[in-house]
Amino acid sequence: MAVSEETIVRKLTWRLLPILIFSYFIAILDRANVGVAALTMNRDLGLSMTAFGFAASIFFVPYVLLEIPSNLALERFGARWWIARIMLTWGLLAAAHALVWNAGSLYVLRALLGAAEAGFFPGVVFYLTLWYPSAYRGRIISAFMAGIPISLVIGTPVSTLLLQLDGIFGLHGWQWMYLLEGLPALIVAVLIPFILPSGPKEAKFLEPAERDWLVARLDREQRERAALSGGGHGKQLMTALLSPQVLLFCLMYYGLTNLNGAVSTFLPLILKGFGFSQVQTGFVAAIPYLFGIAGMLLLGRLADRPGKRRLANYTALIISIIGLVGSAASADPTVKLLMLCIAAFGVFGAMPVFWGLPTAILSGAAAAGGIALINALGNISSVVNPWVIGMIHDSTGNFDDGLYWLALMAAMSVVTLIVISTLFGRIPEAGAVKAR
Repeated sequence: MAVSEETIVRKLTWRLLPILIFSYFIAILDRANVGVAALTMNRDLGLSMTAFGFAASIFFVPYVLLEIPSNLALERFGARWWIARIMLTWGLLAAAHALVWNAGSLYVLRALLGAAEAGFFPGVVFYLTLWYPSAYRGRIISAFMAGIPISLVIGTPVSTLLLQLDGIFGLHGWQWMYLLEGLPALIVAVLIPFILPSGPKEAKFLEPAERDWLVARLDREQRERAALSGGGHGKQLMTALLSPQVLLFCLMYYGLTNLNGAVSTFLPLILKGFGFSQVQTGFVAAIPYLFGIAGMLLLGRLADRPGKRRLANYTALIISIIGLVGSAASADPTVKLLMLCIAAFGVFGAMPVFWGLPTAILSGAAAAGGIALINALGNISSVVNPWVIGMIHDSTGNFDDGLYWLALMAAMSVVTLIVISTLFGRIPEAGAVKAR
């Protein structure tokens, strides 16, 4: 039978992406809902903004330390079982946040939640590289990462509505929020092993000729990348982990995670300063995230056009800088919100288009280890950044200087990408590998 590349990719997308996007939706909801909880939890627990920033930061300490071991375990034991294990543990710990009674207990549970979730995002990115030819990865990773703003568009208003359950059965509204939002991860964890196929060779939803074409295409691309990196399985892994190019990607990603994490964590608190009620804050906060979805989808498609990967990255970062600086410089709430929407377009659009760069040069064990290393070291920013912004707020009384700080991080990522391009030359671009 004649094999259609577009048909194969469409089948992959309908079979794999819905459950992966929904899983990421839950992950972001359970990670970011602390920003909504802070609207009342900080008062109930007596938390300063610095203490809250530290609670948001400490999530990423075990998350960073366990990224590489978790991703290598995923390669060894299989994606569906390991992803299910991750979701089961994080669902339990997300719900357990309802039990916190002071700053110390919140710190402990945030750290345990980070340990539980470690490896999920890079594991899914690695899993997608096992299925999709390189020419499609920009848009596919963008679609997967759309789970971030989608979760925040839907989850932020829902979370603020759950705060209104305050007093039922003697629980605070934020306790109900944690309990109810931890349940979906437990349900999906049970379903994942039965829904996700292990790899293309076991893809029964493809016709035999389609399956053979896909396996041959992916094998050819992997051999080409392995030939460029040299060596076998173990040597490729060590080469990736010690590569100056990979380490520079870590630095670039450090700047990106500063932007993403801070916007997700502090946006409800920034908007509360405009005088909105809790429910109004939740619904208004959804507006910038809608711009974030548009940024992901539009910039992801740009990144998959031949020769446009780096352009998409530069575009996302420059838009982020314009939005962040404009928001910090404006005193008018309407203009400030508009600039936050522009910033969200770039901030959320920058994350998926970035991953088209390192995944273009890594394969096999090098991809599993390299992706995890970039995600781990890049997320060190998420350990430092919320704490820094919390201290800036406590010393200045506003978030404006924190927004300038984020714009500086975006500028650092621009400079790092320039250095990567200058030192290492051309990164393989989308469309470089043609179907044969």
